Amino acid sequence: MSTALHARIARVRIDGRDLISDIDLSIPGGRWTAIVGPNGAGKSTLLRAVAGLQRCDGDIQLGGKPLKDWPSRDRARQLAWMGQQETGADDLMAQDVVQLGRLPHRPWLAPPTAADQAAGQAAMQATQSWAWRERRLGSLSGGERQRVLLARALAVQAPLTLMDEPLAHLDPPHQAEWMALVRARVAAGHSVVSVLHELHLALQADHLVLMADGRIVHTGAPADPATHAALRRVFGPSLHIAQIEGRWVALPL
Repeated sequence: MSTALHARIARVRIDGRDLISDIDLSIPGGRWTAIVGPNGAGKSTLLRAVAGLQRCDGDIQLGGKPLKDWPSRDRARQLAWMGQQETGADDLMAQDVVQLGRLPHRPWLAPPTAADQAAGQAAMQATQSWAWRERRLGSLSGGERQRVLLARALAVQAPLTLMDEPLAHLDPPHQAEWMALVRARVAAGHSVVSVLHELHLALQADHLVLMADGRIVHTGAPADPATHAALRRVFGPSLHIAQIEGRWVALPL
């Protein structure tokens, strides 16, 4: 199995405190990796660090090449980012926000091409946000906004997509649609990494990374009994993991 990204991080230190430390993480190519853990475990910090958005003491390899050695435009075509609670684009129409994902594919200040427009439309249709393409981002509900930001990430058409809490504000039907989108990308050979609070959905991933206290405490397949034991150690013995209709679910006892 290929490796989409490999990170060795000694620490990320902010305001005199180590938020994560002693990280050695390999992201398998062509798979969906879910990162889970309690609040404050360092999940979002880790994701920002591997995306190159957070300074860290360590080395990030993207496609076998140091992340710092990638020209910014090339890196932006290889790695798409969807953060949580992003601000700064509220005055833009939704379709223009999605077109921001196409900037790495065209020359500086060049207008969108027909291919850019088609990619943006396809991404918005996939996230069911095309209907409000001419509404300003600031006028959308939390769930609508989240689907536009997801469309922006999809419009990049990058081999690797990193998503931090992508299911925030989404109701269960749209969470299921998000998972179907992820599965479609993986089936097409792409890699997806998502930080999730929803354990029942994280257990549907191909690869699970469990964090606690700023460190990775377990990696493995969601169906592996060792993964279930690690989840119970971190979240408490009251967490019950069972298989229902062929899917693993996490239930409180």
